[in-house]
Amino acid sequence: MHSSNCHLSGRGLSSAEAEQHLDEEKKTISKSKLLKKYQPRYTGERPYGCDQCGKTYTKSDHLVSHIRTHTGEKPCCCDQCGKRFAQSGDLVKHKRIHTGEKPFGCDQCGKRFTESGNLGRHKRIHTGEKKCCCDQCGKRFSDSGALSKHMRIHTGEKHHQCLDCGSSFITAGVLKEHLRIHTGEKPYGCNQCGKRFALSGNLVTHMRIHTGEKPCCCDQCGKRFALSGILVRHMRIHTGEKPYHCLDCGSSFITSTALKVHRLKHTGEKPYHCLDCGSSFITSTALKVHRLKHTGEKPYGCNQCGKRFGQLKHLVAHMKTHTRK
Repeated sequence: MHSSNCHLSGRGLSSAEAEQHLDEEKKTISKSKLLKKYQPRYTGERPYGCDQCGKTYTKSDHLVSHIRTHTGEKPCCCDQCGKRFAQSGDLVKHKRIHTGEKPFGCDQCGKRFTESGNLGRHKRIHTGEKKCCCDQCGKRFSDSGALSKHMRIHTGEKHHQCLDCGSSFITAGVLKEHLRIHTGEKPYGCNQCGKRFALSGNLVTHMRIHTGEKPCCCDQCGKRFALSGILVRHMRIHTGEKPYHCLDCGSSFITSTALKVHRLKHTGEKPYHCLDCGSSFITSTALKVHRLKHTGEKPYGCNQCGKRFGQLKHLVAHMKTHTRK
């Protein structure tokens, strides 16, 4: 067999041996390159440092991306709307708004998301996992963002300020909702009656008028309510709790509204005025009842004989005449 001289080993090798030796050398060089590339990750070495803030990175391209937070440079531009981004990855995510692409799907319920992080947070709804714990009160959250917002309750931190009235808020989302007070914007519309709302939650609650849904049930008497707040107030009938106290006379009330109305008796204030005759009333309900005298309207009708009444209490009293027969 013909022999070949290997300059690397300094000894005579066959062609097959020389080829094997070269393959091993290539593997060694390849491993060396990989080690050079990934060594900082395993050794903890971070050779690339920011001269603005001192933050360090394992890769030079990570440093380049970080530098843009100082310079404000946003080289990545959306060709659909012109919005600019510091990172190409952020541009890719943004473009999904235009394309409608949602590449990340939940294998439990099929719901899809534009970002893998959103899918990860969503999956915790199914697993019930709440890995983030508040060290102040022990409340647990499914993601660090929710915990971060919650912590502001304890710190009192309110970064988001309204430029119109100066009010401050814990989150940008709450500020956005508040701004609708100033703009009058009501983006959520009822598809049954057309009524519009500033908050999506208010629309959900309103829809129960049409559906008749009453998901909140009293565990004491079984009475059901459309709103959890009404259930809370109702429960005080059973518990006897009256958390709202009058500082003038010590009277206690189940609701803050009842206390507010009671306080008017002390102040003598009657904020609701009839435009027809000038009479004043403590509550809007009293004014509404009074207005029926001017309009002649009788909104409450008896389903037994058809007789109509201006006030509900008069209808209730009338209904008893039927039950006695």
